[in-house]
Amino acid sequence: MKRLFALLVACGVATGLFAQYRTPLQDLDDSETVRALKEHVSYLSAAQMEGRKAGSEGEKMAADYLEAALKDCGIDLIQTGNEFLVAGADTLRSRNVVGFLQGWDKALNGRYIVIGARMDNLGMDSFTQDGERVNRIYYGANGNASGLAMLIELARKLSYSRTLLRRSVVFVGFGASEKTFAGAWHFLHGSFASDADKIDAMVNLDMLGILSRGSLQAFASSNEDLEALVRSLQGELLPVQAEIVPQAPYPSDQVVFYDGEIPSVLFSTGRYPEHGTGRDSYEIIDFPGMERELEYIYSYVQHLANGQRPLFRSDGSRGKGSAQGNVYAYNDVDVKPMFLNSPDPSIFLERWVYPYVKYPRYAQENGIQGRVLVEFVVDEKGNVGDVTVVRGVHETLDAEAVRVVAASPKWRPGRQNGKKVKVAVTVSVDFRLQKDKGKFGINGTVIK
Repeated sequence: MKRLFALLVACGVATGLFAQYRTPLQDLDDSETVRALKEHVSYLSAAQMEGRKAGSEGEKMAADYLEAALKDCGIDLIQTGNEFLVAGADTLRSRNVVGFLQGWDKALNGRYIVIGARMDNLGMDSFTQDGERVNRIYYGANGNASGLAMLIELARKLSYSRTLLRRSVVFVGFGASEKTFAGAWHFLHGSFASDADKIDAMVNLDMLGILSRGSLQAFASSNEDLEALVRSLQGELLPVQAEIVPQAPYPSDQVVFYDGEIPSVLFSTGRYPEHGTGRDSYEIIDFPGMERELEYIYSYVQHLANGQRPLFRSDGSRGKGSAQGNVYAYNDVDVKPMFLNSPDPSIFLERWVYPYVKYPRYAQENGIQGRVLVEFVVDEKGNVGDVTVVRGVHETLDAEAVRVVAASPKWRPGRQNGKKVKVAVTVSVDFRLQKDKGKFGINGTVIK
């Protein structure tokens, strides 16, 4: 309670409004985390917020509160470029709240994991009841005071363990989300546009307060790497596990990042009847459930911050459409390039890469293994060039994969509209250490 009052004072909203703030119902058995979650949701969904409509004083108060809370968690605030206008019948002014936590690894802390949650809700309206005008407040306790509360406490946990994070983490409270995700769009294409290509993944927290009614849902737009991480966590002792769902429970801010070809996942507890009504209030929130979700999402973000960069496309290929720099995507040409008369890249791996690749001794001795994703271009004459690592494992394995691919014999070039064209091809070179009579193998091939 003392921490909340300090935050209210820092936000400049304690005086005069504190009397309207309802003290959250605490239980003697509540953990410190549950108490904090109750404080956040109770304040953010209180009557004086008037439903936090985009551009309103209530949304501004929520933004002030989030800034103070992130600062209290030891998160650095980015103050510039966050305000924006939303044009319409009535132009409104809103803003994002952006915090930054730097990773420790100099090789990776210039890459980012973005964690976001929307700040606004539907606001309030009025209707006639028994001949009198009555104001109705859309409190938005689950939508999305719960996500904001989760963002704050996740920031606190990550700040405590910052020495374990290789990538940097950016925390964003999105303003005017109900206005076609305006805050997310402004962040990605406005204030953070110069560094957008450094965002490796986005985690969206929206409506996480009703675990007791269902499950923690993970929607990743069928992204193989993000879904694989969900499945890998099933082997860890966590208080709750996420369920991969094929459709988003509700439209939310991750769609802006997905449209920008950034791997994105939405965590939510799914649909609920109080959504978009005045009954979406503090009383429906399952706070112990939120604490369990927090542990899961914390573990998920740690793996994202420290593991391999998730790919937007599983094969690392270029997007569909016209040629990029006169190079066509593999799936966009009429006739695909062929190796030994086969358009299947696995033949290239079986007949050329694996027979000639050599497992680097340093990697063998140190148990380094993994899958190196390599992209290369087959030109109009069938020559292989522009070999690059799309996703690497270790410099020794990356260099060996590039060496073997670059030494490839000629291919039969691809064709588009009857003409020979340059085509980008992506293959994954799998380095796996397998003991066989004291020797090691790559993908089952023994290295002498």
